[in-house]
Amino acid sequence: SFQLLQMLHSNSDKGDGSVKYILTGEGAGTIFIIDDTTGDIHSTKSLDREQKTHYVLHAQAIDRRTNKPLEPESEFIIKVQDINDNAPKFTDGPYIVTVPEMSEMGTSVLQVTATDADDPTYGNSARVVYSILQGQPYFSVDPKTGVIRTALHNMDREAREHYSVVVQAKDMAGQVGGLSGSTTVNITLTDVNDNPPRFPQKHYQLYVPESAQVGSAVGKIKANDADAGSNADMKYTIINGDGSGMFSISTDKETREGIISLKKPLNYEKKKSYTLNIEGANTHLDFRFSHLGPFKDVTMLKIIVGDVDEPPLFSMPSYVMEVYENAKIGTVVGTVAAQDPDSTNSLVRYFIDHNTEEDRYFIIDANTGTIKTAKIFDREETPWYNITVAASEIDNLGLLSHVPVDIRILDVNDNPPELAREYDVVVCENAKPGQVIQTVSATDKDNSANGPRFHYSLDEGLSLNPNFTLRNNEDNTASILTRRRRFSRTTQDVYYLPILISDSGIPSLSSSSTLTIRVCACERDGRVRTCHAEAFLSSAGLSTGALIAILLCVIILLAIVVLFITLRRSKKEPLIISEEDVRENVVTYDDEGGGEEDTEAFDITALRNPSAAEELKYRRDVRPDVMHTPRHQPSSSLNSIDVHEFIKQRLAEADLDPSVPPYDSIQTYAYEGHRSEAGSISSLDSVTTHSDQDYNYLGDWGPEFKKLAELYGEIESERTT
Repeated sequence: SFQLLQMLHSNSDKGDGSVKYILTGEGAGTIFIIDDTTGDIHSTKSLDREQKTHYVLHAQAIDRRTNKPLEPESEFIIKVQDINDNAPKFTDGPYIVTVPEMSEMGTSVLQVTATDADDPTYGNSARVVYSILQGQPYFSVDPKTGVIRTALHNMDREAREHYSVVVQAKDMAGQVGGLSGSTTVNITLTDVNDNPPRFPQKHYQLYVPESAQVGSAVGKIKANDADAGSNADMKYTIINGDGSGMFSISTDKETREGIISLKKPLNYEKKKSYTLNIEGANTHLDFRFSHLGPFKDVTMLKIIVGDVDEPPLFSMPSYVMEVYENAKIGTVVGTVAAQDPDSTNSLVRYFIDHNTEEDRYFIIDANTGTIKTAKIFDREETPWYNITVAASEIDNLGLLSHVPVDIRILDVNDNPPELAREYDVVVCENAKPGQVIQTVSATDKDNSANGPRFHYSLDEGLSLNPNFTLRNNEDNTASILTRRRRFSRTTQDVYYLPILISDSGIPSLSSSSTLTIRVCACERDGRVRTCHAEAFLSSAGLSTGALIAILLCVIILLAIVVLFITLRRSKKEPLIISEEDVRENVVTYDDEGGGEEDTEAFDITALRNPSAAEELKYRRDVRPDVMHTPRHQPSSSLNSIDVHEFIKQRLAEADLDPSVPPYDSIQTYAYEGHRSEAGSISSLDSVTTHSDQDYNYLGDWGPEFKKLAELYGEIESERTT
């Protein structure tokens, strides 16, 4: 059905139907319709103010024939008037809340709020009043604010912990006909420490056998506390009693029980009972409820000691014994002793608990407890032995007690000293007398009483070592010193030095060790350059590329020398111009000598004295194909021979010698003729003369002149010495 809301009428309307009414705006044609002839406005359905509070419409009257407006358009507003069609609602319910027990009456618990969708400005449709439907007399609610409060004094959680309160909200100010809604509030009382602990009994009794192990728990005790959580936490203590020194008590935090443990061994034969006064007290106190205390309780515990058959008791908790190494089998090491602690005082038998193989090094007398050796010991192999001796009563072999026995093997001097390690000893060719080339030390497997202090000496036999000597440093070490000046690798590159080392044991033991001493070339500051002749080039620090370059240069140089010699053979010139011009002539060859190798390759001693020229000498670096028979000349002819003839003779021999290489070589004759009245001006023997020349600058010429610098340096040091 349609409800008439408004009637519109135009002054131009004569009632003849010539005027037409038009309606536009919110809801026009759907919610609101107009009779175009009469101007009556009707609604097509019910209106809900909570969805839309008002509508704006426009109406106009027009001529039906011409559709022209007869009057200006009119605006009007339709307001929806509220009615109480919405009940209050608790949007946040149901509620869960807590409040401490023993709270004061009127303590605020929670504020609940209900909402009403009706118009709060029109009538009482949205005016809500709160009330409690369930939960009285424990809680109350403020009718206007919805605050829930406690309604009783001292509500006890231990009596009742959970409450369910139903709160109602009713509109129309609670009048009859108003709409209502409700919600549930679940209230839990939280605990406070308002209950002191209490032991169920004032007297307890506990049986503990005397065989109980020290540290083990022997009993439990508990005080009850009606509180929960930390408010029921407990601590137990022994406040007095004759058993406070024998027992201890601790608190199990999970079960809140007192755990009684044994502190010392029990002995039924000495004391048969103990008394303990045990206190249980809360650890978290609430001073608001101290008037309900005290929050602790005391009970008495009597402990009865039970008699049991105990194993034998050793006189000591452990034993330490000693025996010398290499002692004969059957040597007495020591004795253990045990006794039956019971009143029966039974006889005791002993045996070794052979858990490991090393225990079989010893045997024990079953009746006396005397321990003896079963094998011969070596302290250096095993200095200590640990065995376990067991004792049992003769009439109850299953009841055992054990004791550890530590046996120390004492040392005897049965190991000679020896060098601590293998030494790599080096002596420099330019070493000086008294120079320390190595410090050696020794070790001895025996202990300090039979080892150090060590004494060192050279194992020389009957002869004195001319090269090295030894000095005791009095600190268990010895120094090896050179006895002479200069060593030569070419003469001897390795020396063997036997050393005799003695210990301080009684009687003393000694051993002989041999040191290997290598002769090496060293720098002037003592650094080792090389210990092998073939390592000379590498000591100069030349790389592989440099060595290849040097080798190429040498090959080119040899090719030039061969070409030069070939050209020289085509035109030979005598070394001596004429017989009258007999003197020393210096002939220069651009060829570097071989150093020490030349002195080894050519023996020129025979050329220094004509008297020794009676035997032909061959070059040692070339094997001759034909062995010549030496020519002998009378001594008188040698003394009278002329130098010029002598040289010509040697030159002819050299030309005819098939073992001579196919190139010219210089031959030196350090001899002046008999007719020369002047002294020799040759420099060949100048090494024996004294000179003030300083040769230290030779050390700055580089590695190619190191050997020359060392030779002149040694000569200079010998002159200084």
